[in-house]
Amino acid sequence: MDFGDAIKSGFRNYVTFRGRAARSEFWYWTLFAVLATLAGQIADAPLIEGSHPGLFAPLISLALFLPGWAVGVRRLHDIDRTGWWTLIAFTIVGLILLIVWACLKGTAGQNRFGPDPLAGG
Repeated sequence: MDFGDAIKSGFRNYVTFRGRAARSEFWYWTLFAVLATLAGQIADAPLIEGSHPGLFAPLISLALFLPGWAVGVRRLHDIDRTGWWTLIAFTIVGLILLIVWACLKGTAGQNRFGPDPLAGG
């Protein structure tokens, strides 16, 4: 999956917490979210005076929160872990573990969450 396909898939599956997401889909979506939020912060820079909050970066982050969470859950499904594991993100150790898991190769073939996304099914 390339960068454009990952973004399309992220928005197409906006709140789909079923199925699986390949590593490329997850990491391209993450790159897109970081770049979009950074662009929002740059757009906010001339608007921010003193302690006034920005406008664009928070709106972009809010718009990308649910699809980002959904692709994270689908990524966990790809390594045959339940999406409930995302709750460990509230701890420092949990974030490290989630990053490591996001780097792992997915289960080959079908698992309990669906067909292998790299197999085209």
